[in-house]
Amino acid sequence: MARATNSPASRKRRKKVLKYARGYFGNKSKLYRYAKEAVQHAWQYAYRDRKKKKANFRGLWIVRLNAACRSAGISYSRFIEGLKAAGIELDRKVLSDLAIRDEVAFVGLVKQAQAALKDKAASAKKA
Repeated sequence: MARATNSPASRKRRKKVLKYARGYFGNKSKLYRYAKEAVQHAWQYAYRDRKKKKANFRGLWIVRLNAACRSAGISYSRFIEGLKAAGIELDRKVLSDLAIRDEVAFVGLVKQAQAALKDKAASAKKA
């Protein structure tokens, strides 16, 4: 009596891995042993880079904001400090979008931030 190998399920599992590995170079797309390893690495990279993407976009927004702030006559860090002092809670994504699409509104925010910084400095001198 031959041993049972659960052949249909094994074949299905291998075909699924090879399907995920389509487009890979050489053995990695043809042979199960190498395809399995390549697919596992690909999934690890995908998981890591989904997290990394968020950091990359935040960095992009900060670079855009810094450029827009400097053209409005204030540094990025002072701008963010001024927004916090003014109680304006917009995230960097929205601020970056405003800086690109609506320059008038962004300049208004810069003015509010500068005014809040002046008030903060005046209250610090009194204390």
